[in-house]
Amino acid sequence: MTPRLDLISIVTADMAAALAFYRRLGLDLPDGAEGEPHVEAALPGGFRVAWDTVETVRSLDPGWTPPQGGHRSALAFRCDDPAEVDKVYAELTAAGYRSHREPWDAFWGQRYAVVLDPDGNPTDLFAPLPS
Repeated sequence: MTPRLDLISIVTADMAAALAFYRRLGLDLPDGAEGEPHVEAALPGGFRVAWDTVETVRSLDPGWTPPQGGHRSALAFRCDDPAEVDKVYAELTAAGYRSHREPWDAFWGQRYAVVLDPDGNPTDLFAPLPS
């Protein structure tokens, strides 16, 4: 048997704020989960994403500290087209989420933008550019 990637976990200082952000990006998250120490959501295809509070992580790993000096991972959300990248970016930043990089046409052929989630994790928005 070969191990298979099944879940990505995000540590959050504020579960309610994190879930509100990811709901805006279309993730189906359980109602009333804002007060839970661990929350999971199944994605299409069976892959899962989870959030754990800082307290939960420290209960499992008492020496855990948040990364310093930059991020080590990011989630990327594919949009239907370049206009949707601009639209979702505008909606998130209008709702008060911090921009990390305004939409631009990347040299690798995608419209791209980066918004920070409530914990400062970069969240990429992208769509293929027309040929």
